[in-house]
Amino acid sequence: MPTISQKGHDMPASPIRKLVPYAEQATENGKHIYYLNIGQPDIKTPEVALNAVKQNDVEILSYSRSEGSETYRKKLAQYFGKHDIKVSHNDIIVTTGASEALLFLFSSIMDPNDEVIISEPFYANYIAFSTASGVKVVPAICDIDDNFALPPIDTFEKLITPKTKAILICNPGNPTGYLYSKEEIQQLAALAIKHDLFLVADEVYREFVYDGNTHYSIMQVEGIDQHAVIIDSVSKRYSMCGARVGCLVSKNKTLMQTVLKFAQARLSPPTYAQIASEAALDTPQSYFDDVIEEYVDRRDTLIAELKKIDGIKVAVPQGAFYCIAELPIKNADDFAQWLLEHFDIDGETVMVAPANGFYSTPGVGLNQIRIAYVLNKKSLVKAVNILKEALKVYPN
Repeated sequence: MPTISQKGHDMPASPIRKLVPYAEQATENGKHIYYLNIGQPDIKTPEVALNAVKQNDVEILSYSRSEGSETYRKKLAQYFGKHDIKVSHNDIIVTTGASEALLFLFSSIMDPNDEVIISEPFYANYIAFSTASGVKVVPAICDIDDNFALPPIDTFEKLITPKTKAILICNPGNPTGYLYSKEEIQQLAALAIKHDLFLVADEVYREFVYDGNTHYSIMQVEGIDQHAVIIDSVSKRYSMCGARVGCLVSKNKTLMQTVLKFAQARLSPPTYAQIASEAALDTPQSYFDDVIEEYVDRRDTLIAELKKIDGIKVAVPQGAFYCIAELPIKNADDFAQWLLEHFDIDGETVMVAPANGFYSTPGVGLNQIRIAYVLNKKSLVKAVNILKEALKVYPN
């Protein structure tokens, strides 16, 4: 019998999606599920983006350039400029989601067995991208008791070896909602320059910053041009997850020429999705003001309700729309499956993402879950009440 690769064996299942069969069965059994497991916003996509597709006069749905539509990249450069990130359209390559941008990047800057340092917990697919590229993840561990704050900078420095090629952060963070300060970004930038590493920032949640804080990008640091790489996406910003359009941004010309070769190999990003994404850049600021106000209300509601449950520990997010909660249980994987298979209140249950999949360190996060507060406040209150009652009777 033919065999599959070791890489295939090592590729992790998504902690966000692996429970889907149990959710589908629960739905077939007549249960209503509150989905807290995945970052799919319920916010409406801007009409300007949808209308750009509905009302366009395209007669031939042809390839775009491998680096993405020039008009879209020029408008993207203007968007970044409004956020004090000074780049030209030639510093941008459009990708099929931020996922493809990360895959292209890992293939461009790292060889098999090279290392990337990532603050942990982190977006689960970083492990998948690393596995696909044969790269080793070296975690810089953050702690829920410290609200998942960045570890001291010397912690990162101690992890650097001759195999280290990059430091990767998500700002604001998925799954923690942690927002890096200007000082922390500058410290990481100085470390990357000192050791001649790439500093990569996944900034897809740039707009989602709360409590009067502001987002500080790695590309706002002086002298970082040859080391900084931004990963971005329209998915969360405009509630356009299905468009699958992201981008990679860097002023390092050698890097961008290399990334372009991978982009050429897959031909081009999707044309219709670029049309929608370009139009989305005309979304008025009032859209984001309303969305941020809604997410702050949801966050505050979720945290307040969770804190009413005995034995729960929860980190308070400053951005994005996720939080990590530590439960008085031993195994969140088992608990999440049990919720779908064996528990409901009046035919309703909850789907959560076990947090151990957001760690690369064995045995860490086993009693934690990630909650995406992408439901309205009424649904969040109901969902947390289900969690509360479930914990009272959960056998393990």
